[in-house]
Order: sequence, then structure tokens, then C-alpha cells
Amino acid sequence: MRTYLDFEKPIAELESKVAELKAISNGDNSTVSIIDDIENLQQKAQQALTDIYAKLTPWQKTQVARHPERPHCTDFINQLVVDFNALAGDRYFAEDTAIIAGIGRLGKRSIVLIGHEKGSDTQGRLKHNFGMARPEGYRKASRLMEMADRFDLPVVTIVDTAGAYPGVGAEERGQAEAIAQSTNRCLLLGVPIISLIVGEGGSGGAVAIAAANQVLMMEHAIYTVASPEAAASILWRDANRAIDAATNMKITAQDLLEMGVVDSIVPEPIGGAHRDRARSIAAAGEVIEAKLAEFSKLSRDEIRQHRHERFLNIGRSL
Repeated sequence: MRTYLDFEKPIAELESKVAELKAISNGDNSTVSIIDDIENLQQKAQQALTDIYAKLTPWQKTQVARHPERPHCTDFINQLVVDFNALAGDRYFAEDTAIIAGIGRLGKRSIVLIGHEKGSDTQGRLKHNFGMARPEGYRKASRLMEMADRFDLPVVTIVDTAGAYPGVGAEERGQAEAIAQSTNRCLLLGVPIISLIVGEGGSGGAVAIAAANQVLMMEHAIYTVASPEAAASILWRDANRAIDAATNMKITAQDLLEMGVVDSIVPEPIGGAHRDRARSIAAAGEVIEAKLAEFSKLSRDEIRQHRHERFLNIGRSL
């Protein structure tokens, strides 16, 4: 069963009618009138989908970015990365499954991949803590980035988190310091780092693995200093004004591309990445490979300089 968002109710009704008619026809092609009705309804549903997704509001994009069926880090690994070997632990405290990290091959190139994993079902979400990493997750990311630098392997990061975990234990173990060290490690790398925001890119928890040479963003993803709900609570003391916050914070890929915060937008199928996960992942993989190829002839100093200039230039074109 497909999960429909609130603003997708017209589409849900049409596709429900299509399913009912298909059940009635039961594959009987002699029922010409029913077949015609099915085709007409399918066309109407597709047109409604196209019309709705052509003018999504920032809040609606937030809902799409959080869609439970949206592809996650493990989906990208399974489809794009060959011979992936996960590496665990931060060598200080413990393993954090909110961040998956390891070595594999993307196309013909060996890479280190680091990404947030939210989980695809209830058990998975609990296991991965909804993609909200603790300090040990960011220390693991730092460890693997240092290893990538040592062995001259490019780094690819998959960003999908509402933010770093704000629990008491995480704060006691140095959450802020771990995020700062991970961000600093990104900036110091002599190898290229390409980041892809696939769903939510929330606060420092996202920046910690996204201080990259190129920041890519899926068409309906969001990237923000704080979630709309948190921003509304801070600004107006009312989390119910999340829609207002989302509208005014410039969190969409289109707004962020204009400001220079992200470098490229990866298009999604009509209806969002969750409607055709394989095609969405393949499209993202092609862009990542192309971006890595651009940096293959640069020296380590040139790669660092590119990253340095990229961040200094954010917002200068406005």
C-alpha cells in the first residue's frame, strides 16, 4: 500500500478508483468499457500528480522529504556501491548505527561512503535512531574521512537527518565537539568530498558530513539550520507555526541553489523519489560520478582550495 501525504488526497482517490476497477475487470480484456475507464482515470491521476508537484510549497516539500518510503542511505549503497564493506565504531566509545560508513566501489572508482540512515520500518527506525547520530557516529565519520585521506580515496556522503541526537548522554559525551571535529575534518581533506542531501538536511548534524567540494540536493529535499517545528518554537513559541517557518526559511533545493548553498539539484520523478526509487537513485549516482570525475585531475592543494573558496562564496551572488 502506498502512503499518501495530506495534499495528495485527490491523487489517492483517483488511484483508489483505478485499483477498484482493475479488481472488477480481473484482467478480462473483453470488458472494454472498464478498460477505457481505467485508462481515463490513470491519465487524470497522472495529470493531477504533475500539477500538484509542479507547485509544491516549502511545507509540502518538507512532507515529501520526510516521506517514509523515500530512498535512504542503505538503498543508495545497495544499488550504487559494489563490494561495500561497512566499518564500525569510533575507537572511543561505541558503534552508532545512525551513521553507516565503509569502503566500496562506485562505478570504477573506490570510495569511502558515509551516510545517515533513518530506517525503513519501525524496527529499523529504532535501530538507527531515526538517523539522529550521537557523538560516536560523528567520530566514526571523522575516523573514516581521515582514513580516506591517508589512502587517497574520494569521500561520498549521504545526508538524511533531522539533526544530531539531543539526548543527555550525547551531550555528556561531547556532541558539539564531535560535530565540530567532523566538520573540520571535511574541510581539511586533500581528497574530494561530494555530499548528497536525499531527504532532510538538519542543522549541524547534516553539516558535519556535508562541508564538501560539491553539495548536491534531491529536487524535493530540504536543508535547514533547524527543523521548521524547532524554528517556529524558537521564533514564535509555537510549534504549530511550522508552515510559516518553512515558508520563510528558504529551505528548498531551488532557494538554496540560488543562494549558492548547494551546487546542483538532482531531478526526481513526478510524484517524488519514493514513486520510483531505483530511477531516483540511478540519477543521483550519475551526478555523483560526474562530480568525482571533475576533481580527479586536481592536486590535493587544489581540492582544498576549491572547498575553501566554495564556502567563502556562499551568498555573494545575491
